[in-house]
Amino acid sequence: MSQFKSEQEAAESGVYIRKIQSFVKREGRLTSGQAKSIEQNWPVMGLEHKNGMQNFADTFGRVAPLVLEIGFGMGKSLVEMALKEPDKDFIGIEVHRPGVGTCLSEAAENNVHNLRVYEHDAVEVFADCIADNTLARVQLFFPDPWHKKRHHKRRIVQPDFVQKLRSKLAIGGVFHMATDWENYAEHMLEVMSAAEGFKNQSDTNDYVPRPEQRPLTKFEQRGHRLGHGVWDLMFERVS
Repeated sequence: MSQFKSEQEAAESGVYIRKIQSFVKREGRLTSGQAKSIEQNWPVMGLEHKNGMQNFADTFGRVAPLVLEIGFGMGKSLVEMALKEPDKDFIGIEVHRPGVGTCLSEAAENNVHNLRVYEHDAVEVFADCIADNTLARVQLFFPDPWHKKRHHKRRIVQPDFVQKLRSKLAIGGVFHMATDWENYAEHMLEVMSAAEGFKNQSDTNDYVPRPEQRPLTKFEQRGHRLGHGVWDLMFERVS
């Protein structure tokens, strides 16, 4: 696999490494509909990393629990969650521009008002735009597993990033992960079980059943039919 392909896969799959900056504005497969959606909806729903620390009470015009999703793909499940939980405000981060366009289109069609979107590197958004102790939930669903052993270091769930994420969660806030790669599930469990300040919400101290708030995707339904497993992990910030 070439370096270029790895970085492109990173950008498209919600894995965030510094090198993918060149892909942030890459629009290779942007359809006219996606481009039009960005043009029409970005002024209302788009957030800019360059604007720095964000006051989300001003952004949304209210104080409500904040849910942030890293790498929302095409955004269908994120929009669905925002519709189902109108009492919460949602922030999505995605570097793949066609996904941003589709998400904005879906949100506009469904008249969703409690969703805002960053088109930027998640690590930098966390560092520069999210105040400490403010998030009720962070979601990471089906990130790139980097299944080859030599690429495991590129997985976003690593001790250093987990502690940066911890500082942004409020006490009692939850980091919710889901993956269909058993090896990555085991990696997530190992990293999170050793992470300071977190408690596993699983009764068996490993995985939890899919919570109602996480929509079942078509991809996941197909996986179930083929006998593929999906693992959900939910860790609460306790200190």
